[in-house]
Amino acid sequence: MDKQQWHTYSIEETAEKLDTDLKSGIQESVVQQRLEEYGKNELEEKKGRNPIKIFLMQFTSTIVIVLLVAAVITGIIGELRDTIVISIILIINALIGFSQEYRAEKAMSTLKKLSIPKVRVKRSGTEKVISSTEIVPGDIVFLEAGNYVPADMRLIDTHNLKIQESALTGESQPVEKDADEIFEKDADLAVRKNMAYSGTVVSYGRAVGIVVRTGMKTEIGKIAAMLQEDEEGQTPMQKRLDKLGRILAFASLVIVVVIFLMGVLRGEDLKVMFMTAVSFAVAAVPEGLPTVVTIALALGARRMLSRNALVRRLMAVETLGSVNVICSDKTGTITENRMRVTVLELAGNRLDFGKEDADDPDSLPDDDQSALSLMLLGGSMCNDARLEPSKKRKGDFDVIGDPTEGALVYVAKKVDMGKDEYTEIFPRINEIPFESERKMMSTVHDILFEQLDKKNTRIHKYLKLLDIDHNVAFTKGAVDQLIKNCNHVLDGDEIFELDDQWKKKIMEEHDKLAKNGMRVLGIAYKNVDYEIDEDYEYKESDMTFIGMFGMMDPEREGVKEAIATAKDAGIRSIMITGDHPLTAGYIAQKLNMIENREEVILGRELEGRSDDEIDQIVKQKSVYARVTPENKVTIVKSLQRQGKTVSMTGDGVNDAPALKRADIGLAMGITGTDVSKEVSDMVLLDDNFSTIVAAVKEGRTIYDNIQKFIQYILASNMAEIWIMLLGPFLGIPLPLLPLQILWVNLISDGLPALSLSVEPAEKNIMKRKPNPINGNIIGTKWIYLILTGLIIAIFTLIPSLSFKNSVMEEGTWRTVLFSILVFSQLFFTFCIRSHKSVFKHGSGNNPYLYGAVGISFLLQLVVIYVPFFQDIFGTTALKFSELMISLLFSSLILWLFEIIKLFNKDL
Repeated sequence: MDKQQWHTYSIEETAEKLDTDLKSGIQESVVQQRLEEYGKNELEEKKGRNPIKIFLMQFTSTIVIVLLVAAVITGIIGELRDTIVISIILIINALIGFSQEYRAEKAMSTLKKLSIPKVRVKRSGTEKVISSTEIVPGDIVFLEAGNYVPADMRLIDTHNLKIQESALTGESQPVEKDADEIFEKDADLAVRKNMAYSGTVVSYGRAVGIVVRTGMKTEIGKIAAMLQEDEEGQTPMQKRLDKLGRILAFASLVIVVVIFLMGVLRGEDLKVMFMTAVSFAVAAVPEGLPTVVTIALALGARRMLSRNALVRRLMAVETLGSVNVICSDKTGTITENRMRVTVLELAGNRLDFGKEDADDPDSLPDDDQSALSLMLLGGSMCNDARLEPSKKRKGDFDVIGDPTEGALVYVAKKVDMGKDEYTEIFPRINEIPFESERKMMSTVHDILFEQLDKKNTRIHKYLKLLDIDHNVAFTKGAVDQLIKNCNHVLDGDEIFELDDQWKKKIMEEHDKLAKNGMRVLGIAYKNVDYEIDEDYEYKESDMTFIGMFGMMDPEREGVKEAIATAKDAGIRSIMITGDHPLTAGYIAQKLNMIENREEVILGRELEGRSDDEIDQIVKQKSVYARVTPENKVTIVKSLQRQGKTVSMTGDGVNDAPALKRADIGLAMGITGTDVSKEVSDMVLLDDNFSTIVAAVKEGRTIYDNIQKFIQYILASNMAEIWIMLLGPFLGIPLPLLPLQILWVNLISDGLPALSLSVEPAEKNIMKRKPNPINGNIIGTKWIYLILTGLIIAIFTLIPSLSFKNSVMEEGTWRTVLFSILVFSQLFFTFCIRSHKSVFKHGSGNNPYLYGAVGISFLLQLVVIYVPFFQDIFGTTALKFSELMISLLFSSLILWLFEIIKLFNKDL
């Protein structure tokens, strides 16, 4: 049953295949049998992961395992402080990860809420109201405005029916339905006007339909199945940290063995060497890394919130920095998701209402201005929509009613011809409602000329010029139908016969607008020059054609610039929409996403192809129209096969599988469904494409800061390792005591390192390629870090060796070495923070760094000069001259980097 192409069957064929009587419906006696055969009309949810399992999975990454081992070892050797700190860090990170993954598990339960509790059906000739879960294939269901469609249905009777299908198909406007039409097998979901689909909403009219699919067999059921197929993958940062963890685990093991064996061969005490080796192994692991990553991501999330991006999955913040493809829905993200009049076409005169090059109505000749006013007046009077002050956009208006009609009222309001201001002057006294067969709507109005003269003298005079003395009728509708009922055409203040030449000209202009993906409505008027009584019936004939409204959902302000910025940043923008290819092509070309509209590809052209064929298409094409949920997932998978990091935006139920599949899913905050928000990593509170680009910049900044932190920590740790390895060869058997090693590690992993996580973005951050998804987070800088550590070690060992050879007490020269190492690492923070010179960077953009370095400096002085800490760390009080020498040699790393930066800007 689920393989039937119901949109290809006539009403009678559908009823026959479902064994349904069109007049009486199915018999009550077969309901139970069909329930057993097809199941209840509800979405099935596979068993989710156990919350305990989700929590334990947070401890499976390599870096976390390494830190767990470090916590155990520090506990064994008596460093309970480090054990407690590492444990707290790991538990906090596990709780954050658990809360985000557990919340994502709720996506299916949210999707199930789309089903409605009650529905009106006909069974055994009797109408009854039942639970929507109890309907079965073959049931006859009644629909009216405001109803959710409870199952997939073949419509059998429609009356001016319009259904809002945007959540399922991406079609931005309500779709007119017609039960009598029949379509080809390959007809797109969005054009099947004889079908109604589960989860969509009846926005206008009424209908009767036969249920053809229920539960998981419906279109929304297929989406539910896709949602449960893909498991959450690791983010690029998680992959990099995992790889770094493996490297550090191996390095720690090697360090333990080498340092322990070297000490034993020199005849050092076994216990002391074991403690020293273990201390170095712990020091090699940046225990502050999870904290810094969490802080950097949390601060980035807060900054993103100020830019209208709400982060739901913390680790996804950094993923944006690696994004090299943005797949975006058109409606509501690239465009405003509000139907607007963009062109007014009067006889021979075109007025563009584009944002960048809008025409000024006052620039028209007086006669054309009057005709324009009449056209706007007719569009707003022959109209059932109205405007209300917007709750979301200050100073703007929301449309109440049909979006297309609302566009006419809105444009009139913008040029001071508001419907609310003229309704009392032009009271409606008769009407012929819109019908899909006629494709027109007409209203007849009395005119209060005295009030009109006070309100708008120009219109008053113009109506008199047109010999309109009593009443006026306005008709709007499809242009081809409208001109069949018109005998004349208005051109300025002249009226001409609507001959074939005029009709040809009008239709040519109509076709130009339609080819640009616009929805076109014509407007005409009729002079009703007599009194109207209760028995009056208006006839839609002998009218005068005024002009045409060209409408579309226009692009958002700033999107064109955002797409250009993304291109400069090495990010490809792809439009994926369920909308018409003409509309998609027009908007994409206007935004420089494509050069010509022939580049638009239909979603069905991806179907039935091999992965290699799909990959070739996706490499070349950037605009996709009439796509299904399956098509969207196909495109995302293809990009991921090509090694791309993909961001996907969407607002509807149809977007949810692709949002979940993408490396980072971005749901719409204003128009987004609960389902799309549940599976997303981030929610765009303003539904704006420009916000995505701003968020990408933030993601790159976070990646940079985490990378700076790791490079700083590893270079500092390398310095400690070099000192311990080279010291014995220079006559310094044990340069640092175990507790001194842990203290240096605490200072470097502490406040200075954390302060690097709040560094502002580099100026050229959106002029470079996206962060690489493959490889480790250090990239090719291992040699740079090893050499940096060696240089710090040399600057530390040379003066210390000099002090030792001056027959200085062991405690003093070791304190000098200890202090130079700590101070060198503090100076190194200024080297690593930016490609710029420290003297050009300034302190204002990150005062936390200067504060952190100052506090760490004072803590080191406490360790040197306070007797209690001297006993613990094995230090002695340094003379002022010795302290100054320590500071002088420790600052050499800063001056060396300043010289290098003069010649190498990419350091």
